[in-house]
Amino acid sequence: MNDTSTAHTTPVVPVMPVMPAPTVGTLQTPDARLYYEVRGQGPLVVLVGAPMDAAPFAGLADLLATDHTVLTTDPRGIHRSPLVDPDQDSTPQMRADDLSRLIAHLDAGPAVVLGSSGGAVSALALVQAHPEQVHTVIAHEPPLLELLEDPAYHRAQIDDIIATHLSGDVGGAWVKFLAHANIVMPESGDLGDDFAPTEPSPQEIADANYQNAHMLRPTTRWVPDVEALRRSTSRVLIGLGEDSGGQICERTSKALAAELGTEPTMFPGGHIGFAEDPAGFVVRFREVLAQG
Repeated sequence: MNDTSTAHTTPVVPVMPVMPAPTVGTLQTPDARLYYEVRGQGPLVVLVGAPMDAAPFAGLADLLATDHTVLTTDPRGIHRSPLVDPDQDSTPQMRADDLSRLIAHLDAGPAVVLGSSGGAVSALALVQAHPEQVHTVIAHEPPLLELLEDPAYHRAQIDDIIATHLSGDVGGAWVKFLAHANIVMPESGDLGDDFAPTEPSPQEIADANYQNAHMLRPTTRWVPDVEALRRSTSRVLIGLGEDSGGQICERTSKALAAELGTEPTMFPGGHIGFAEDPAGFVVRFREVLAQG
């Protein structure tokens, strides 16, 4: 008879499913060639930023693609979505038209649209112009500075940030941007070796230049049609990160929610919580979808 009192069993480690690579495509519009990625099958979810491109949404997109069709895209003028005229501004209305064209191209709407930061402004412009294409919009921390108490002050701050960047003082512009947003970055020594500062790539430099020259001002000065959003047949939610307390996008998000007569819908993390911890973010995201 064998003595099994000291036998050990090897723990079973669950294997995470490997998601297939997204389907990549481009859509030609009269003034741009839009890069997009599609994952999964099921009801359509659109994840969009501005100036953020598709890449930071990949983790959340993979988790949602188990039961949704997930569309991510580079906004016009950024990374893989070049413009016919590279000196053309990128307005929320233009980006909303791009999203409308992409949703129609996939023939998979109406969509749930999660927009982050400038992408939240794009998403609000989309639901104003094309509510029939949007089931639910989650505008996560839209930087709508015109809704704050002293918009002239904020316009001047944004103009100064842009002028500083375009003068060649990129670092100085970034410091001013963070100060205006009231975002405190960790000291570089607290980040560890994996987060050591790196030189920006030529593409990152080009995207930052385009953001400052052509996207930041139109985005932050856009004014939503509150009455249209209130009357919309779409479900309109204003998302806010639990860790964004004191930041300017907490103020803009609460201001818009108050205009709409609602409270912000809270999500884990901060301004880009979906990218920093997609596994944690997706749980709350699914809860919100289930409530619709």
